[in-house]
Amino acid sequence: FPHHDLIFREVYETKPDLRRKRISLSRATAAARDKMSSSSFAALASKPAAEKEKASVPETPPLHSVQIDGSVILQIAKHARDSQPSLVTGQLLGLDVGSTLEVTSSFPFPSQSSSENNNTNEDIQEEEGAHYQLEMMRMLREVNVDNNTVGWYQSTTMGSYFTEELIETFIDYAESIERCVCIIYDPTVNDSDGQFGLKAIRLTDAFLKTHKEVNGKFETSKIKDRGLKWSDVIEEVPMVVSNSVLVSAMMKQLDANADGKIERDENKLTEEDLNRLHLNANTFTTKSLEFLSESMDDLGSEQQKVAYYHRANHRLQQQKNVWLQKRKAENAQREKSGLAPLSEENPDTRTQNEPSRLETYLIFNQVNQYSKQLDEHNAMAAAKLKLVSSVRANEQQ
Repeated sequence: FPHHDLIFREVYETKPDLRRKRISLSRATAAARDKMSSSSFAALASKPAAEKEKASVPETPPLHSVQIDGSVILQIAKHARDSQPSLVTGQLLGLDVGSTLEVTSSFPFPSQSSSENNNTNEDIQEEEGAHYQLEMMRMLREVNVDNNTVGWYQSTTMGSYFTEELIETFIDYAESIERCVCIIYDPTVNDSDGQFGLKAIRLTDAFLKTHKEVNGKFETSKIKDRGLKWSDVIEEVPMVVSNSVLVSAMMKQLDANADGKIERDENKLTEEDLNRLHLNANTFTTKSLEFLSESMDDLGSEQQKVAYYHRANHRLQQQKNVWLQKRKAENAQREKSGLAPLSEENPDTRTQNEPSRLETYLIFNQVNQYSKQLDEHNAMAAAKLKLVSSVRANEQQ
């Protein structure tokens, strides 16, 4: 994406470092979980075969929703807003219960500057990340907090999160966690408009199956045979916000106290009511259109790569066919002369590597995300404009 101004320049300059940190920390999570569960695996291996069959776990039901605690939402929002314009990430902890993934706690990953990332070896960062997560999980377990990893959260800007690094992180988590989600939080979404930039996403079962079968090589023929579409890569999981009984009771008590102390005038407009009619949506719309235009340019570049591959592969096959025809003609002459024919195996073993279509699929998803954002935001702006226009028309009459 282009560097439009200072804020967005800082965001996208720090994104590669944070992507590497997400990948290294996800691998560290896998190492930490393997280390913590090695004793349980050893105990299971020592059981008799009949006992293992009895202890076999039934097929896991499909994931229908993510139940997230209200305090976790506040932690994620505070972490992302306090660290702006830098992107942040953290760990999600909870329980996997039936068709619901419960997120009950979270903790942030330590952020490092770009100079620290350049001076530190990647293996050392992974080891430090694994040690940090083990210590955090150990301390949370000591205070009776759920310490089972169910995914991670990350912040984004203007809904730009469809990247290959996100897919790699999901694959790394899938090696140690059967089901995981990623909570995406966008602090640029205006909460006063009735929108909250929080969503839960996961890889679809069809994509995970295809990724395993093709070994991460998303070539056109392999994707076509399996019927994988761009909309089958990532899916959004419905979210349900839950609060403890004590928190719900406190909120009701606060509402009761406010009703008793404040006299409410239903005919009087407040400042919040006027803010809802704010019509200035040029900044968000302009940025979204610029990002959408950049994504379309990226899509054109990917199409050019595929077209170049087909042209180069066609030229290479033509060269091999010409060589084969010459060799066959030469062998025919040798047979007439009573000589042994030469081998018709082409010594030219060059091949053209087909570009992966995964990047194209991700760009399609990113374009779809920008289009949805523009549709939702402009629909609300159009409704406000129609309301204000009607009020002004009544005043003139």
